[in-house]
Amino acid sequence: MVSATKTIAAVPKKRVSWAIEINMKRQTRDLLLLRKDDVQDDKSIEMEVAMLNNLLQAVETTAALCIAYELIDLNRFKILHDAHAISRVLKPNALKPFQFLVNRN
Repeated sequence: MVSATKTIAAVPKKRVSWAIEINMKRQTRDLLLLRKDDVQDDKSIEMEVAMLNNLLQAVETTAALCIAYELIDLNRFKILHDAHAISRVLKPNALKPFQFLVNRN
């Protein structure tokens, strides 16, 4: 019996089929951590590195990359800000001559 006050809706996530998304998942990395502490506690260093890894994994996504870049297409004389067009160009060998990915910063 399902009550009318409690309903649960399951909405599937939008699937991204680009290879970039797969490569950015749970990777190990070398981090250079500079601290001013005199005492080097291994537990606190490991915790800080784990927090930095979580932060970087949340930021290094295809969506964030598409927001930070724009595609300049000199063949059509257009500047594209569309996330779909930018993610399509990020595939291997998809960037045509006279198309440039430029950081917006």
